[in-house]
Amino acid sequence: MDVSPSKSRWPVIFISLCLAAICFIGATTFLGGMTVFAGKRPTNLGVQSGKLAPCPSTPNCVNSQSQDSEHKIEPLTYNSSAAQAIADLKTVIQSFPKTKIVAETDNYLYAEFTIKLIGFVDDVEFYVDDAAKTIHVRSASRLGQSDLGVNRKRIETLRAKLNELRS
Repeated sequence: MDVSPSKSRWPVIFISLCLAAICFIGATTFLGGMTVFAGKRPTNLGVQSGKLAPCPSTPNCVNSQSQDSEHKIEPLTYNSSAAQAIADLKTVIQSFPKTKIVAETDNYLYAEFTIKLIGFVDDVEFYVDDAAKTIHVRSASRLGQSDLGVNRKRIETLRAKLNELRS
């Protein structure tokens, strides 16, 4: 007697597993967000000697203080007080969905941006250099190798929204 599933049952089993996975992802996304792909919060965040942490060698990070072209992005600028620049920045950050401000001082802001469907978390930091009227920025994915340009696009979108807010 053959106890192995017949060949005709494999498509049913495969489809059932796919549906179970889809239900799991859907349920966790709609019931509080998925944490499977969130990763752990990095321990190297913050400002050290006027610098944000450098980007890793992977292409899923941008940093306005980076010197290499793969990771370099222009810093944000402002013409107001540092306090107003931080306030404007918070307003814009809070306009993004699934975003949480984690830490804030008078010249530093750290936020987590969660990708809506999958739950990947990106760590985004801002450091205000009031003397230069510049906000340095670092945006990095916690997991994976490539972000398909998401971090760079996010900062450019944030820059555009800041410019709209100020005009």
